[in-house]
Amino acid sequence: MTQLQRIAIAPSQLQQEQILLTSQQQHYLGRVLRLRDRDRFIAMDGKGKWWLAQLEGEKAQIVESITVQTELPISITLMVALPKGNGFDDVVRCCTELGVTVIAPVVSDRTLLHPSPQKLERWLRIAQETAEQSERSFVPIILEPVSFITGLAIGTTTHRYICEARGSCPHLREAINQVSTTSEMIIATGPEGGWTEKELECAVDAGFQPVSLGRRILRAVTAPIVALSIVAAELESMEFNAAS
Repeated sequence: MTQLQRIAIAPSQLQQEQILLTSQQQHYLGRVLRLRDRDRFIAMDGKGKWWLAQLEGEKAQIVESITVQTELPISITLMVALPKGNGFDDVVRCCTELGVTVIAPVVSDRTLLHPSPQKLERWLRIAQETAEQSERSFVPIILEPVSFITGLAIGTTTHRYICEARGSCPHLREAINQVSTTSEMIIATGPEGGWTEKELECAVDAGFQPVSLGRRILRAVTAPIVALSIVAAELESMEFNAAS
């Protein structure tokens, strides 16, 4: 089952027990993957549901629903100060693989990139393609870029962390030890050059706890990937130990 090709569909494509394929999906399945009528693939709606489907011309017939358990036990929002160039493409790709729920790009005082609307479309496409590849149940939500100060108001969870490269902050792994599996979490990572003192003060005032990702200085692209890797490993380890 896991070797079958996965494609993401919009909920509106699902009608009764059939999937109305778009022209792009028909081209991909028929011309790129060389699937023929009655060949099977997996359809996912990006909101937690998977189906085994059978190709039938411009449509696909649903054969059965599939239960998958590939998501992290809690919802994680990454607030990422946009790196320069196309670095955010890698952030979206890698963090989607690692299990992020929401990616919230922000423009900080030291941010050099001011993205166009086309950038958001590109990030959404990368997230969808990566979710298909990594067998995610959900396609991450990518919010429109906002200022860092505006971004501080995202979410209502009490588990809020801001990664700081210097200082005597506790390590992120230590900080999340007491997080329950019914919680949500927000983690903020900074731009090239790091957060300004004013930004850190505003974050602390908004309930964020400064944390460290280790002794080394990480690139703006590397930091969110490392932060999510730490959290994912810790949470899945806790979940495994609880089930043992």
